[in-house]
Amino acid sequence: MPASPVLAFAALLFGGWTAAAAQPGGCAAQSARQQTPLVELYTSEGCSSCPPADRWLSSLSSAPAAGQGQPAVLAAAFHVSYWDRLGWPDRFASADFTARQAALMRPSGARYVYTPQVVWNGRDWRGWPVLPVAAEAPARASIALQRRGGQVHVSVAPGPGAPAQLGLWWALLEDGHGSAVTAGENRGEQLRHDHVVRRYGQLPAWAAQAAAALPPLTVPAKGEGGRTARLLVVVTDAATGAPLQAAQLVCPGAA
Repeated sequence: MPASPVLAFAALLFGGWTAAAAQPGGCAAQSARQQTPLVELYTSEGCSSCPPADRWLSSLSSAPAAGQGQPAVLAAAFHVSYWDRLGWPDRFASADFTARQAALMRPSGARYVYTPQVVWNGRDWRGWPVLPVAAEAPARASIALQRRGGQVHVSVAPGPGAPAQLGLWWALLEDGHGSAVTAGENRGEQLRHDHVVRRYGQLPAWAAQAAAALPPLTVPAKGEGGRTARLLVVVTDAATGAPLQAAQLVCPGAA
């Protein structure tokens, strides 16, 4: 009896294909065998203590390390909206990002919402710019991404030790943004931002029983001003929100 497509796909994911797929335009990617660390920064252009954190986040490269398909660390900057009322409306801010930070407060171990906040693998981390030395651990989920036109097809397979239910969130990221701030706490400053979240969404939880092809994401390959957009996809434990694996898709030549 031939193997089912689902089981065949799971065997492919955990059988050795862990680098970015060699497809024309680089429009397919696969998560690594080990869990890829994830850094989230909650920041605002209206916050005077945030620029150092923004500069630090920019130093975290989004490029894969030599011989690897995925970067050693993935980063995302969520600009929150609650500083906007103090004189400078951050054009990258969103109430959705503010809601995400609030929802993460208790699960991350934070006692309150603040900026700049660094969240490392789902945990509040005040030790930046030094990041924790995490022991390499096999990923408890695997992610495959492929762009077909204006849509990205996402497939996820549970790995050993996966929880009963999986969740997923995604973010579209852009680099190389700048702002000349004329009001608020950063008045007169020229700010630069990388890893900026421009779009964000979540998918409903599902049972982690086998590999699953999820609804495709309709996201552009190009961002503001023709910038290359990077799609970050994070699979989580649906019960706790803790990240299980992360991967990104970059298609520099895509329209």
